Amino acid sequence: MNLCDDRVVIVTGAGRGIGRAHALAFAASGARVVVNDLSRDAAFAVAQEIGERAVVNTDDVGTWAGASRLIDTALSTFGGLDVLVNNAGIVRDRMLVNLGEDEWDEVVRVHLKGHFAPLHHAASYWRSTLKAGGVVSGRVINTSSGAGLFGSVGQINYSTAKAGIAAMTLVAAAELARYGVTVNSIAPAARTRMTEHTFADMMAVPREGFDAMAPENVSPLVVWLGSLEASDVTGHMFEVDGGRISVARGWQHGTVVDKGARWEPTEIGAVVRKLLVDHQSVPVYGA
Repeated sequence: MNLCDDRVVIVTGAGRGIGRAHALAFAASGARVVVNDLSRDAAFAVAQEIGERAVVNTDDVGTWAGASRLIDTALSTFGGLDVLVNNAGIVRDRMLVNLGEDEWDEVVRVHLKGHFAPLHHAASYWRSTLKAGGVVSGRVINTSSGAGLFGSVGQINYSTAKAGIAAMTLVAAAELARYGVTVNSIAPAARTRMTEHTFADMMAVPREGFDAMAPENVSPLVVWLGSLEASDVTGHMFEVDGGRISVARGWQHGTVVDKGARWEPTEIGAVVRKLLVDHQSVPVYGA
């Protein structure tokens, strides 16, 4: 028996790179897959590799109506939905002072709204299914980034959107648990169209040995998170690359200095410097 036999899975941005790897990995694990991508040719190529257990959807998930039609594709074709993998994304890299409004808006729309809109429509389906007496074992796997966790110079729009996805994951996990739905996020590192030029040295294919940056390395974790086995895992951020998996720690409450009364501005400097003595933070990528 395969890990995801007959589970219905949507993968957004599945025409190339990590999304393609996810779609193929789910299919290999027995799932039926909705291959979503704006590129019809790319989406159909992946669906052809999978065969009759795949269907193509070319809607823009960064629009409310497009995201709704995406969920409807799974329901009308396969009769249900079990797993939503939010993967679609773009980059428009610029330093902050050179970034245009349209470049900000489009990256935030595709990543942040492109995660929320499918999630909203999927969650509505799962809630109505449960209320009608059905059984729900929903899984959502969002795609954040190290840029969203730690920041990345020249990617303020992308970093902001990916940080928003991390927060979205926490809230959605808390809200959807009552419906039998888990929500997790990954921060992957792999060779894609978005990374192979920006991080050319890191992403280069090795002449021999293990290809740590191959996108296929990310998918086994995503497939497991989409399975019935992962029913007790929710609200987490997983960093994954090559053969490495770790759970990232988000913002944590730090050491507190309590005066028991209102501080004077002239007192603050010494307090802040004392608090920062033992504080360690990961440097922003590219800084």
